[in-house]
Amino acid sequence: MKIFTILLFSLSCTLSAQKIFPMDSLKLRDVEDFFADDYGNIYLYKNKDFSFTKYDSLGKQTAKVMMTLPFKVQNVQNLLNIFLFSENAQELKMLDTNLNEIQHIDFRQKFGFVKSVYAEDLQQIWILDESTKRLIQYNYRNNATINSYPFDIEYNSVKSILVFEGKLYLIAENRFEVYNFKGEKIFEKEVENPRKLYRENSEIFVAGNHKIYKFRFPESFETVFSRENSDFVDKNSSLYFELKQGKLYICF
Repeated sequence: MKIFTILLFSLSCTLSAQKIFPMDSLKLRDVEDFFADDYGNIYLYKNKDFSFTKYDSLGKQTAKVMMTLPFKVQNVQNLLNIFLFSENAQELKMLDTNLNEIQHIDFRQKFGFVKSVYAEDLQQIWILDESTKRLIQYNYRNNATINSYPFDIEYNSVKSILVFEGKLYLIAENRFEVYNFKGEKIFEKEVENPRKLYRENSEIFVAGNHKIYKFRFPESFETVFSRENSDFVDKNSSLYFELKQGKLYICF
Protein backbone atom coordinates (compact mmCIF):
# COMPACT_ATOMS: atom_id res chain seq x y z
CA MET A 1 0.00 0.00 0.00
CA LYS A 2 2.86 2.36 0.87
CA ILE A 3 4.59 1.59 -2.43
CA PHE A 4 1.33 2.24 -4.33
CA THR A 5 0.94 5.61 -2.59
CA ILE A 6 4.48 6.64 -3.53
CA LEU A 7 3.91 5.62 -7.16
CA LEU A 8 0.62 7.52 -7.32
CA PHE A 9 2.26 10.65 -5.91
CA SER A 10 5.12 10.38 -8.43
CA LEU A 11 2.66 9.99 -11.28
CA SER A 12 0.68 13.04 -10.21
CA CYS A 13 3.87 15.13 -10.18
CA THR A 14 4.90 14.13 -13.69
CA LEU A 15 1.51 14.37 -15.40
CA SER A 16 0.36 17.99 -15.33
CA ALA A 17 -3.27 19.04 -15.76
CA GLN A 18 -4.16 20.62 -19.09
CA LYS A 19 -6.68 23.10 -20.40
CA ILE A 20 -7.28 23.86 -24.07
CA PHE A 21 -6.69 27.48 -25.00
CA PRO A 22 -9.83 28.87 -26.77
CA MET A 23 -8.30 29.38 -30.21
CA ASP A 24 -9.53 28.30 -33.63
CA SER A 25 -7.27 25.62 -35.11
CA LEU A 26 -7.08 27.62 -38.36
CA LYS A 27 -5.19 30.34 -36.51
CA LEU A 28 -2.63 27.76 -35.42
CA ARG A 29 -2.00 26.49 -38.93
CA ASP A 30 1.51 27.19 -40.32
CA VAL A 31 2.76 28.48 -36.96
CA GLU A 32 6.56 28.52 -36.79
CA ASP A 33 6.79 29.70 -33.19
CA PHE A 34 4.62 30.98 -30.37
CA PHE A 35 5.01 32.91 -27.13
CA ALA A 36 2.98 33.32 -23.94
CA ASP A 37 3.17 36.31 -21.62
CA ASP A 38 2.14 36.52 -17.96
CA TYR A 39 -1.20 38.19 -18.72
CA GLY A 40 -2.84 35.38 -20.66
CA ASN A 41 -1.89 36.65 -24.11
CA ILE A 42 -0.61 34.35 -26.84
CA TYR A 43 1.61 35.45 -29.75
CA LEU A 44 1.95 33.49 -32.99
CA TYR A 45 4.71 33.85 -35.56
CA LYS A 46 4.16 32.54 -39.08
CA ASN A 47 7.07 32.39 -41.48
CA LYS A 48 4.63 31.85 -44.36
CA ASP A 49 3.69 35.54 -44.42
CA PHE A 50 6.19 36.90 -41.83
CA SER A 51 3.34 37.81 -39.48
CA PHE A 52 3.33 38.23 -35.71
CA THR A 53 -0.14 38.17 -34.13
CA LYS A 54 -1.32 38.74 -30.58
CA TYR A 55 -4.42 37.07 -29.05
CA ASP A 56 -6.01 37.65 -25.65
CA SER A 57 -6.98 34.94 -23.14
CA LEU A 58 -10.29 34.36 -25.01
CA GLY A 59 -8.53 33.67 -28.30
CA LYS A 60 -9.51 37.04 -29.82
CA GLN A 61 -6.98 38.78 -32.06
CA THR A 62 -5.90 42.08 -30.53
CA ALA A 63 -2.92 43.11 -32.67
CA LYS A 64 -0.93 42.06 -35.72
CA VAL A 65 2.22 43.16 -37.51
CA MET A 66 3.61 41.94 -40.84
CA MET A 67 7.10 42.30 -42.24
CA THR A 68 8.57 41.76 -45.69
CA LEU A 69 11.40 39.51 -44.45
CA PRO A 70 11.72 36.78 -41.79
CA PHE A 71 12.47 37.92 -38.26
CA LYS A 72 13.05 36.52 -34.79
CA VAL A 73 11.14 37.59 -31.68
CA GLN A 74 13.36 37.83 -28.59
CA ASN A 75 10.58 37.40 -26.00
CA VAL A 76 7.33 38.96 -24.79
CA GLN A 77 8.23 39.34 -21.12
CA ASN A 78 8.16 43.13 -21.36
CA LEU A 79 4.84 43.97 -23.03
CA LEU A 80 5.80 47.60 -23.60
CA ASN A 81 8.96 46.74 -25.51
CA ILE A 82 8.96 43.64 -27.70
CA PHE A 83 12.13 43.24 -29.77
CA LEU A 84 12.16 41.75 -33.28
CA PHE A 85 15.43 41.09 -35.10
CA SER A 86 15.75 40.40 -38.83
CA GLU A 87 19.08 38.93 -39.90
CA ASN A 88 18.08 39.34 -43.55
CA ALA A 89 17.22 43.02 -43.20
CA GLN A 90 19.95 43.67 -40.59
CA GLU A 91 17.58 45.61 -38.38
CA LEU A 92 16.00 45.58 -34.94
CA LYS A 93 12.44 46.75 -34.33
CA MET A 94 10.87 47.61 -30.98
CA LEU A 95 7.11 47.20 -30.65
CA ASP A 96 4.68 48.32 -27.95
CA THR A 97 1.90 46.24 -26.40
CA ASN A 98 -0.29 46.86 -29.49
CA LEU A 99 2.55 45.74 -31.77
CA ASN A 100 3.07 49.26 -33.08
CA GLU A 101 6.66 50.10 -34.00
CA ILE A 102 8.19 52.57 -31.56
CA GLN A 103 11.85 52.40 -32.61
CA HIS A 104 13.99 51.00 -35.38
CA ILE A 105 17.73 50.34 -35.59
CA ASP A 106 19.50 49.79 -38.92
CA PHE A 107 22.72 47.87 -38.21
CA ARG A 108 24.08 48.31 -41.74
CA GLN A 109 24.96 51.91 -40.98
CA LYS A 110 27.33 51.06 -38.13
CA PHE A 111 28.25 47.37 -38.07
CA GLY A 112 29.35 44.61 -40.45
CA PHE A 113 27.05 41.58 -40.53
CA VAL A 114 25.06 41.10 -37.34
CA LYS A 115 24.30 37.43 -36.70
CA SER A 116 22.26 37.77 -33.51
CA VAL A 117 21.08 40.43 -31.06
CA TYR A 118 20.06 40.44 -27.41
CA ALA A 119 18.25 43.45 -25.96
CA GLU A 120 19.39 43.73 -22.34
CA ASP A 121 17.22 46.70 -21.37
CA LEU A 122 15.75 49.88 -22.82
CA GLN A 123 19.18 51.36 -23.52
CA GLN A 124 21.64 48.58 -24.26
CA ILE A 125 21.79 45.69 -26.68
CA TRP A 126 24.40 43.00 -27.26
CA ILE A 127 25.41 42.33 -30.85
CA LEU A 128 27.18 39.28 -32.25
CA ASP A 129 28.98 40.66 -35.30
CA GLU A 130 30.03 37.87 -37.65
CA SER A 131 32.09 40.07 -39.97
CA THR A 132 34.42 41.30 -37.22
CA LYS A 133 33.97 38.21 -34.98
CA ARG A 134 33.16 40.33 -31.96
CA LEU A 135 30.57 40.56 -29.20
CA ILE A 136 29.59 44.22 -28.89
CA GLN A 137 27.77 46.02 -26.10
CA TYR A 138 25.96 48.92 -27.72
CA ASN A 139 23.92 51.81 -26.29
CA TYR A 140 21.34 52.44 -28.99
CA ARG A 141 19.92 55.50 -27.24
CA ASN A 142 23.27 57.31 -27.48
CA ASN A 143 24.49 55.48 -30.62
CA ALA A 144 27.67 54.50 -28.79
CA THR A 145 29.68 51.28 -28.43
CA ILE A 146 30.36 50.58 -24.74
CA ASN A 147 32.48 47.42 -24.97
CA SER A 148 33.75 45.05 -27.64
CA TYR A 149 35.07 41.52 -27.10
CA PRO A 150 36.79 39.21 -29.64
CA PHE A 151 34.67 36.09 -30.21
CA ASP A 152 36.11 33.52 -32.59
CA ILE A 153 33.26 30.99 -32.62
CA GLU A 154 31.21 29.16 -35.22
CA TYR A 155 28.75 31.85 -36.31
CA ASN A 156 26.87 30.04 -39.08
CA SER A 157 24.71 27.89 -36.82
CA VAL A 158 23.96 30.47 -34.09
CA LYS A 159 20.20 30.84 -33.59
CA SER A 160 19.91 33.13 -30.59
CA ILE A 161 21.98 34.69 -27.79
CA LEU A 162 21.50 35.96 -24.25
CA VAL A 163 23.96 37.87 -22.08
CA PHE A 164 23.91 37.82 -18.29
CA GLU A 165 26.51 38.49 -15.58
CA GLY A 166 29.55 38.44 -17.82
CA LYS A 167 28.58 35.38 -19.83
CA LEU A 168 27.27 34.79 -23.32
CA TYR A 169 24.62 32.08 -23.65
CA LEU A 170 23.77 30.83 -27.10
CA ILE A 171 21.82 28.16 -28.88
CA ALA A 172 23.03 26.71 -32.15
CA GLU A 173 22.24 23.62 -34.19
CA ASN A 174 21.37 20.97 -31.56
CA ARG A 175 23.46 22.49 -28.78
CA PHE A 176 23.50 24.99 -25.93
CA GLU A 177 26.75 26.79 -25.12
CA VAL A 178 28.05 29.23 -22.52
CA TYR A 179 31.09 31.50 -22.98
CA ASN A 180 32.92 33.99 -20.81
CA PHE A 181 33.88 37.38 -22.22
CA LYS A 182 37.31 36.05 -23.19
CA GLY A 183 35.59 33.93 -25.82
CA GLU A 184 36.28 30.72 -23.88
CA LYS A 185 33.60 28.03 -23.88
CA ILE A 186 32.80 27.11 -20.26
CA PHE A 187 29.78 24.87 -20.79
CA GLU A 188 28.21 22.87 -23.61
CA LYS A 189 25.22 20.55 -23.79
CA GLU A 190 23.58 18.72 -26.67
CA VAL A 191 19.96 19.85 -27.07
CA GLU A 192 17.49 18.67 -29.66
CA ASN A 193 16.44 21.54 -31.94
CA PRO A 194 16.73 24.46 -29.48
CA ARG A 195 14.55 27.43 -30.46
CA LYS A 196 14.88 30.20 -27.89
CA LEU A 197 16.39 31.37 -24.62
CA TYR A 198 14.79 32.91 -21.54
CA ARG A 199 16.09 34.28 -18.27
CA GLU A 200 14.22 34.24 -14.98
CA ASN A 201 16.33 35.75 -12.19
CA SER A 202 19.62 33.80 -12.30
CA GLU A 203 18.23 30.81 -14.20
CA ILE A 204 18.49 30.38 -17.97
CA PHE A 205 15.85 28.39 -19.84
CA VAL A 206 16.16 26.75 -23.25
CA ALA A 207 13.03 25.85 -25.20
CA GLY A 208 13.06 23.21 -27.91
CA ASN A 209 10.17 21.72 -29.86
CA HIS A 210 9.41 19.05 -27.26
CA LYS A 211 11.30 20.02 -24.10
CA ILE A 212 12.21 22.97 -21.92
CA TYR A 213 15.51 22.89 -20.03
CA LYS A 214 16.81 24.92 -17.10
CA PHE A 215 20.46 25.87 -16.65
CA ARG A 216 21.94 27.19 -13.42
CA PHE A 217 25.60 28.21 -13.44
CA PRO A 218 28.05 26.54 -13.38
CA GLU A 219 26.88 23.09 -14.56
CA SER A 220 23.29 22.35 -13.52
CA PHE A 221 21.24 21.48 -16.61
CA GLU A 222 17.91 19.67 -16.33
CA THR A 223 14.66 19.04 -18.20
CA VAL A 224 11.77 20.85 -16.51
CA PHE A 225 9.02 20.17 -19.07
CA SER A 226 8.61 17.51 -21.75
CA ARG A 227 5.97 16.65 -24.35
CA GLU A 228 7.47 14.23 -26.87
CA ASN A 229 4.65 14.40 -29.43
CA SER A 230 4.14 18.17 -29.39
CA ASP A 231 4.77 20.55 -32.27
CA PHE A 232 6.12 23.25 -29.94
CA VAL A 233 6.35 23.91 -26.21
CA ASP A 234 6.72 27.23 -24.42
CA LYS A 235 6.47 28.82 -20.96
CA ASN A 236 5.80 32.01 -19.07
CA SER A 237 6.80 32.63 -15.45
CA SER A 238 4.24 30.21 -14.00
CA LEU A 239 2.78 27.93 -16.72
CA TYR A 240 3.87 25.68 -19.55
CA PHE A 241 2.22 25.50 -22.98
CA GLU A 242 2.00 22.81 -25.63
CA LEU A 243 1.00 23.22 -29.28
CA LYS A 244 -0.11 19.89 -30.73
CA GLN A 245 -2.25 18.90 -33.75
CA GLY A 246 -3.93 22.26 -34.14
CA LYS A 247 -4.66 22.76 -30.42
CA LEU A 248 -2.91 24.85 -27.80
CA TYR A 249 -2.82 23.41 -24.28
CA ILE A 250 -2.13 25.25 -21.03
CA CYS A 251 -0.32 22.94 -18.61
CA PHE A 252 -0.58 23.51 -14.86
